[in-house]
Formats: sequence, structure tokens, C-alpha cells
Amino acid sequence: MRATVMVAVLALGWVAWLDLDMRAKFEGKRWSLPARIYARPLDLYAGARLAPDEFERELALAGYHRSPEPRRPGSYRREDSRFRLIAREFRFWDGHEPERTLELDFERGRLVSLSEGSRKVSLARLDPAEIAQIYPAHREDRILVSLEEVPPLLVKGLLAVEDREFLSHHGISLRGIARAAFANLRAGGAVQGGSTLTQQLAKNFFLTPERSLWRKANEALLAVLLEARYEKSEILEAYLNEVFLGQRGRRAIHGFGLAAWYYYRRPLQELRSEELALLIGLVKGPSFYNPHRHPERARARRDTVLRVMVEQGVIPAAEGKAARERGLGVGRAGGVARSSYPAFVDLVRRQVRRDYDIESLRTEGLRIFTTLDPSVQASAEQAMSGQIAKLEASRGARAAPLQGALAVTATGTGEVLAVVGSRDPDDFGFNRALDAVRPIGSLAKPAVYLAALAHPDRYTLASPVSDAPVRVEGRTGKAWTPANYDGRSHGEVPLYEALARSYNQATVRIGLDIGVDAVADYLHRLGVQRRIDVYPAMMLGAFELSPLEVVQMYHTLASGGFRVPLRSIREVTDARGRKLSRYGVAVSPGVAPELNFLMVNALESVMREGTGRSASRRLPEGFVSAGKTGTTDDLRDSWFAGFGSDRLAVVWLGHDDNSPAGLTGATGALAVWTELMRRIDPTPLELQPPPGIEWHWVDVQSGHRTSPGCPDARRFPFITGSEPSPGRCTTRAALNERATS
Repeated sequence: MRATVMVAVLALGWVAWLDLDMRAKFEGKRWSLPARIYARPLDLYAGARLAPDEFERELALAGYHRSPEPRRPGSYRREDSRFRLIAREFRFWDGHEPERTLELDFERGRLVSLSEGSRKVSLARLDPAEIAQIYPAHREDRILVSLEEVPPLLVKGLLAVEDREFLSHHGISLRGIARAAFANLRAGGAVQGGSTLTQQLAKNFFLTPERSLWRKANEALLAVLLEARYEKSEILEAYLNEVFLGQRGRRAIHGFGLAAWYYYRRPLQELRSEELALLIGLVKGPSFYNPHRHPERARARRDTVLRVMVEQGVIPAAEGKAARERGLGVGRAGGVARSSYPAFVDLVRRQVRRDYDIESLRTEGLRIFTTLDPSVQASAEQAMSGQIAKLEASRGARAAPLQGALAVTATGTGEVLAVVGSRDPDDFGFNRALDAVRPIGSLAKPAVYLAALAHPDRYTLASPVSDAPVRVEGRTGKAWTPANYDGRSHGEVPLYEALARSYNQATVRIGLDIGVDAVADYLHRLGVQRRIDVYPAMMLGAFELSPLEVVQMYHTLASGGFRVPLRSIREVTDARGRKLSRYGVAVSPGVAPELNFLMVNALESVMREGTGRSASRRLPEGFVSAGKTGTTDDLRDSWFAGFGSDRLAVVWLGHDDNSPAGLTGATGALAVWTELMRRIDPTPLELQPPPGIEWHWVDVQSGHRTSPGCPDARRFPFITGSEPSPGRCTTRAALNERATS
């Protein structure tokens, strides 16, 4: 008797402990959810610069599929430059975008018409492509779905195949076990399972995968406890999100929500009956019936599920027959969003970790909306890989392979649109755009000329400056004698020309006159945060920055002199779409607007007649841009930074081992930049002079003010009051005007 009581007490204690543990897990945070990283949403409006092929690429990235007649969200039809699509609903950080059917017409690279039926639509926003995740430490992945979001056909089919007594049993079903055994015997194989869905949930959610009678007993007991504590709907929803349905590398695919994306690149709600049947069939053995590795097994299992669904009245016989005749239709292995853009995602991870701890990123299901423009990113990748291939082909097979990095931003906002960290854009290794810290060469020169132009009584764009040889005595007694790239001296030249043609001797002379400290000050005003050793060679870029740091520096010039921190994140929300933080634009003064205007005007000259002039042969006629080449000693690094009105890009080419690349900025990086600009079709630069700027004609030989018809006359902007005195041609013209008046 005493032994019986002891056994009963121990049994009750064990049941009580299981119940307590089950409730703690089931009612707490059931799952660790990865943070999901999205590209920027695509805003659609009449007049948007968007080509039909580019738009179709965007649709493919977001998981839309082409169909002869779109009937469900996520499908579209294309006829030449006309589209009809059913856009998905999506919850953004600032509102909800409804499901709707849109008609779009494109002409000459623009969206010219956007409508919904007979009604014109002023703005529509497509759901963004998911580009990466930040995974939980245990390497599980899932997309949570509520029971209301799950297609009824999936629920009915799942119950028909896995647990027909689910709505009536109390956790275990003896009748279900017997019926499954008989069905399997009759079919000559396993077509039905004996465990209830509740038992399967208990096994997956609470227990280890070991096979033993003890674990089976605990599974049955937990199933009964679950049924006693929770509603059927709660159990079913948990099962739909917990069930294991595949493996992607080291990441386990859990739940039907993620499985739909993994196998079909579409949300669960958009799947057809045969696609839902395949997912149901995978419950029995995701590895054995893996459609990527074992398509014949997977199809046989799917067809078995479809036959059961017909027998149980879930779908009509005709629909089942038609579904069995269709192919599997699964996408390539790993169809769920991967880190398609490793260099950009690396930047996002670094920026978001400043505000969120790694545990939150790996478990809270945060939704991170980024600034990535997939079209610009694709163009950047193609420009980098294509031009490197051409450069290597021209250099011969014996040359060492080149490496490169590239970053593109939107001017004004500081939004990073694209990042390429390697010649291979899918390379998950060293991110050169962020971590390749290299000497920047002549990209530093704008700081020298800004420091000079800040003294308009001494320097203007038209001021004659000397490009004679220069010798700088060092503290150790060793002299520094910088030379021009062409090995020649050019005498007296206008200041703008010294920058446009990147004359080292003239630059150093100007910098020494203004002061090296003043040059360093302007580097920091432009946004350089890294500590720089202040010495004369610094003026020719003898200090190191990463490509992204160079982007920050030139972004100040492209943004009218205002410093705008670069950002790769727009918003972060929780798993339910509630806004957590906004990464807005933070603007601070950097360079006085009138000084910045003069500098950008000079950088235009680089592209018109200086070291960047070769770009004009491949860019559209009349395209105006500003930029600067950069080359380091022994041709080790090839740089270019340039911008139009709306896009700025910086390119670096070189070798990881710092050996000579044999390329100047003009022969290497500029070619990549030019190809990129040709592909993304940026808006030409249109400079609007700020207050305090006046235009005057100047004789570029003498530096004196002149008239338009005089020899060597050129029009320059000046800070008011800094224009030069009149020359002889100006005086004669004035006398002639007075004589004829």
C-alpha cells in the first residue's frame, strides 16, 4: 500500500512538474525569431524613372510570379511595357498598404500611368524584398503566421492526412492509431501517421528527439495536458509555426509560413492546392521527401496527400486530378531570402547594433527596413565585375587579379543605395567597402583648395598659381620633393586647372601657403572622423580611409556643404509592425555654401577638361557631373569619387596585398564609375548658386576680369567682392561701348 502511495505521489509530482514546465514554455516567449532585413520599398507614381525590365526585376526579388492571368496577390502579367499585378498587402512602419490590382504603363524609362481599375492612383508602394536575416543562436528560422492567415485548405488537408480526430480527441487517439495502421498496411507503406498533431507538437516543442518508451509516454502525457489547458485553435496555431519542414544549410526551417517562402518564394496565402499538399507531405519527413534533392519521392508523396484530400472531401476530384498533373514548381534550393547583398547587409548589421543588443536582434523578430535600392545594387555589381574583367583582359593573363569596392548614396539624404565589397558581389569574406583602409591620393585635394578659397582675398578659381617644383624640408633633414604624374612642371596656371588636372606641385604650394592645419580642418569639416597625422604629404592623400569614409567626405560636397551621416536603415519595427525607432536625416553645417559651390564648380572642370574627361565619351551627351580621380604612389590604388544631382558613387580598385595595380584613377576606377552611371541614369548636376556668388568673365592667361568676346575669356563664379580687377581687353570694350552710346 505504501509503495502504491509513493508511486502515486511521484507520478502526480511528475505530472505537476511537466504541467508547470509546459505552461512556462507555452505561455512565455515560445520562439526566438530572427530579425528580418528588407530592401527599400518601391514607390510607384506617374513620372517615376523606372524601366519595364527594371520593374520586373524588382517584382522577382519581392517574390512576385508571372502569370497569364493574375488572380492572386503576388502575381502579375506583362505585355511589352504594360503590367497588370495584384499587389500584396503589407504593414509598413508608417501605415498599411492594402492588397490591390494595379495597371502600369511605361514609356522611355518612366512610369507614365498608374491606375486601379478606372481610377488613377497617385502613389502605391510595393512590399519590399527580404534580403537577409539575423538568426537566433540555435539556428532555427520561422515566419510566424496566425491561424486567421493560414489558408483553410491547408488546415483541412493537414487534419485529413495527419489527425482526422483532432477536433474531438483529448490529445491522443486510439482510433486514429488503429486507422493509420490499417491504412498503411493496405497501402503497403506509410501514408498516415498515428500520432495526433498535439503529440507531434509536444514532441517537437518540449522533448528531445531521442526514441524511447519513456519519451513516448511523456509525449502522450504532455499532449493530454496541452489539450486540458489550451484551446484547439491555440494548439493548432502553435503546431503550424513549430513543425520542422526542411533545412537550409545550418538553418532549420520551421513552420508553414517560412516553408512557403523557402520552397515557392511566395507567402503561404498565395499557394495552390498542389503546393500546399507538398508542404503537408513534408511533415512526414522533410529530408526524405526534400523536393530539391529527391523530386520523384516528393512528387509521389504530394500526390498521395492530394488523393487523401480528395477521399476526405477536402478538394473536388477534378481539382485533385489537375493538381497531380502539375509539376512540383519549387524554386531553386534556398529560395527563402538569403544574404544576397553581403557587403550591404554587413553595413546594416553594424549600424543596427549601435542601437540594439545582439540578443534582441536574434530573438525578437525585429523588422529592419533598409535603404538598399535593388536596381542600383544590381547595376553596381555588374559595373564592378564587368569593368574589372575588361581591365584584366587588357593587361594580360600574367597580371595579378584586381579587387574592388564601390558604394552609392542618394545625395542630400545620405541613404546608402548600394555597396559592393568585392569583385565577386556574393563574397561573404573581407568587406573592402567598409574595411579596406587605403591611402586616398588626390581625393584629398578638394580640402586643400577649399582651405585656399576660404580666403577670397588671396585665392579664387581664376587665381594664377605656380606649378613649379617644390621642396619641403623634413624635421629629420630629409627633403620631400613631390612631382606631377606626368613628370613635368606647368608654370603658372589658374587655380581651377591645377585641381582639374590634379597638379601635385601646385597643390602643395597652395597648401603650404594656407597652412597644413587649415587643410586638416577642412578634411574634418567634410566629414572625415578618422585621426589624420598633420604633415605636408597629407595634402596629396598620404593618409588612409575606407571607401565608405570617402563617400561620407564627398557626400558633403554633393549635398551643398551640409554634413549628413550616411545611413543604411530607415526604420525598425517589432514583429507585429509597431514602430520602434526611426533613423532620420541628421544635418549639420560642414562647408560654407558659397565655398562648396566654388569647389563643385571646379570638380565639374575635372570632368569637362581634367582627369575625368574620358567619362564624357560613354555618358549621355550633355550629362553634367562633378568628380575627382585619385592615384597613390606606384599606382597601388585607383580611386574615383563623382556625383550628379541625385547620386554619388565612390570606386576603389587595387590589390589586397598592396602591390602596384598599374592603374591611375582615370584608367581604372573611373571606368567602373562611368559604367555604373551609364546604367543607373542619374539626374545631371544642376548647380544653383547660393547668395554671395557672382559670375564674371576672366582672362585665364592673366587672371584679370575681361569681357565675353575677349581672347581666353572664361566665366567663373566668385564670392562677392573677390572678383579680379579689370584687364586691358575689358577696358577697351568699355571704351567702345561708351563711344557708341
